Amino acid sequence: MKKSRRSRLKKVGMPPGSLVHIGEVRTSHSEVSLFRFDENGLSEQAARTLGELNLEVPEVGTLWLNVHGLQDAELMAEIGRVFNLHPLTLEDILNTDQRPKLDSFDHYLFFVTRFFSFDPLAMAISSEQVSIILGHNFVLTFQERPTGSFDPVRMRLRADKGTIRRAGADYLAYALLDLIVDRYFIVLEQIGDDCEALEDELLRKPTAAVLQSIHKLKRETMELRRAVWPLREVVNALTRNDGGYFQPGTLIYLRDVYDHTVHFIESLESLRDVLAGMLEIYLSSISNRVNMEVRALTVVAMLFMPATLIAGIFGMNFRVMPLLQHPDGFWIAMGMMASIAIFMGLVFWRRQWLSRRA
Repeated sequence: MKKSRRSRLKKVGMPPGSLVHIGEVRTSHSEVSLFRFDENGLSEQAARTLGELNLEVPEVGTLWLNVHGLQDAELMAEIGRVFNLHPLTLEDILNTDQRPKLDSFDHYLFFVTRFFSFDPLAMAISSEQVSIILGHNFVLTFQERPTGSFDPVRMRLRADKGTIRRAGADYLAYALLDLIVDRYFIVLEQIGDDCEALEDELLRKPTAAVLQSIHKLKRETMELRRAVWPLREVVNALTRNDGGYFQPGTLIYLRDVYDHTVHFIESLESLRDVLAGMLEIYLSSISNRVNMEVRALTVVAMLFMPATLIAGIFGMNFRVMPLLQHPDGFWIAMGMMASIAIFMGLVFWRRQWLSRRA
């Protein structure tokens, strides 16, 4: 966070489109991978500089350029010159704090989303920005680090499974977006599993650690919600296909991604309701435990009240008093105290005042 603030300070006063990386640097250097494919074949290359790659956009087939590591402003500027990208697009790619959004330019679409992963042990979500540019016969993707999140799509391209090689650049952009949304459901299931474990522990023994875990999960779900709500609008705008970048056959799949996004939001809201209910359960459990403790103390106090009363009566300084001169007066008084305490204990037990379940 401090590094991000320092990066923003560097950019203050600079003209729009200035290439300054904002966010955490997650790789030591940038890496570039290139896929060129059509229905007849596939070729792939990996390099650290663009000079080692053939970046000519094909008239037939699709070019997919993927970049890992966004801290190299010179590399981003070179990519912008090769593909004629608007400076504001490059600026948004380098600003890794962007919310999901969609921008349309003369010859390409630019949309931003986020990729999430969940650590069940730490109960923490980590995210990275993913920027996608869709043009005619080319797709550009930009990631903060090499997480392998797009490996399933690469495997499908290499194995030539389905229609991904023949469908074109628009279908590739859909496949990448669909993979990101599907990953959201995996994260949601992992959070749901932790919620179930916390709920069982909460019903068994509510502790401050459980409360802290509930609050942590609530914060993580809020972060998910902030990322997915605008993504729904992005996918909805893509389905309208205002620029004509998607074929009619691909639009059907995009509408399916939109349905998945809506379903995820509904599931996420249900999970947030569960977490809110768990907080209420915790507060009710703590209140009930306090009531039990107060009742136990009240019962003990009431059991000793008759003994205190009897001891107080016999402790008064009267010269004439029953049992005062009796040789067994002490034991009679103690027996009265014990009898009353036992009688009251039986009454409390019959009324279940001595039971924790009452």
